[in-house]
Amino acid sequence: MGVLAISTKKSGGIPIWSVHPNELKNLGKMVSSEAANWAKSCGFGAKKGEICLVPGAGDKLGCVLFGLGESGTPFDSGRLARQLPGGDYRFEGSADDDHLRALGWMLGAYRFDLYKKQSPQKAKLILNKEVDREALTREAEASYLARDLINTPANDMGPDELEKAARKLARSHSAKISVIKGDDLLKKNFPMIHAVGRASVDAPRLIDIKWGAAKAPKLTLVGKGVTFDTGGLNIKPGGSMALMKKDMGGAANVLALAQMIMTAKLNVRLRVLIPAVENSISGNAFRPGDVLSSRKGISVEIGNTDAEGRLVLGDALALGDEETPDLMVDMATLTGAARVALGPDLPPFYSDDDALASELAQASVDQFDPLWRMPLWSPYQSMLSSKIADVNHITAGGFAGSITAALFLSRFVEKANSWVHLDVFGWVPNAKPWANVGGEAQGIRALFAVIKQRYD
Repeated sequence: MGVLAISTKKSGGIPIWSVHPNELKNLGKMVSSEAANWAKSCGFGAKKGEICLVPGAGDKLGCVLFGLGESGTPFDSGRLARQLPGGDYRFEGSADDDHLRALGWMLGAYRFDLYKKQSPQKAKLILNKEVDREALTREAEASYLARDLINTPANDMGPDELEKAARKLARSHSAKISVIKGDDLLKKNFPMIHAVGRASVDAPRLIDIKWGAAKAPKLTLVGKGVTFDTGGLNIKPGGSMALMKKDMGGAANVLALAQMIMTAKLNVRLRVLIPAVENSISGNAFRPGDVLSSRKGISVEIGNTDAEGRLVLGDALALGDEETPDLMVDMATLTGAARVALGPDLPPFYSDDDALASELAQASVDQFDPLWRMPLWSPYQSMLSSKIADVNHITAGGFAGSITAALFLSRFVEKANSWVHLDVFGWVPNAKPWANVGGEAQGIRALFAVIKQRYD
């Protein structure tokens, strides 16, 4: 629902000076002596996020001083988009992080106001000449899409609505889309997707988008689309269920990444697979102790119905793997264990391709899009053993939950030249300068940078 807070003007605007604490003693050399004296009289200390409005001629605003503090980030500029009075602004002085400062501004301007009275965005940014407006807009709009989808509550974002969002995206880029729904999932051999979603009044489905030249390198994106997770018969307590509208965060991020790829017209044959289900409860819900067949032919014992995401991903990954993609990426709000290990802001990723992992780790730093590699520790495969099936989809002891979930998924990937799994949170629990509490895009800018470098 966000509106990009950038101005159509190419020059002018109220200057914003970013100030480090060690620059205060020479502030008069950066801005006018009058502005420096005003800042001193106001007690401006260049603390992180501190804003000082300096008056100009008449009743106009002359400039803005913005404190960087000792540990500022480029995205701290998001605070400015929300707190500055109406008008056009520009970042004064050229810097290596101009692009990230502008992106931080645009992300900070985002508001989810679908259910509130909307108000216009008053503060707008005039982009410096060095900033690529097209690339900046592409990144911001993708983040907005992911945030909008995740923030929308489950009564307005069930499997039907998620399918509509996918169709809208496909239509806007002339992509092909097909959907396998309900009992047709059994006929087409997607038994785990069907089992997880069959208890809901909204039929489970597999969304399949294809875009790009048939002979281009094959890139497949798979996103967990559990639009609400009650936990199934292993029902979650109320506190744990409150945020489960975000359990389709993997699908939201995959659609946002796909939008970036198609908008940039990268040279790939893109395929997007989203198993869209609601893990609900009724007389036909799947049960702990059930043994499910899978598209891959692996029999899976159900250890806990609240670990449903890896089941729907397993069938979708198996389908994507069948055509031997050059790169397959899956994204999922998969485990609480990942949050325990690394917190909400640093999603782990898993890959057995060291070169890909190195590229992604570097891109996460360059793009200010935090990711951390975790190991696919093969000895832990034994934790998924079952006495009556090929595999149990969870461990009995609870150790290494994010790693063992990734290992389970790896059993469904055999032919892909490269594969990476991201265990994202998709949510900001505490407001940041560039993000209010709510849904969040995680990892997509780093992934896009790697994909663009490989296939542009």
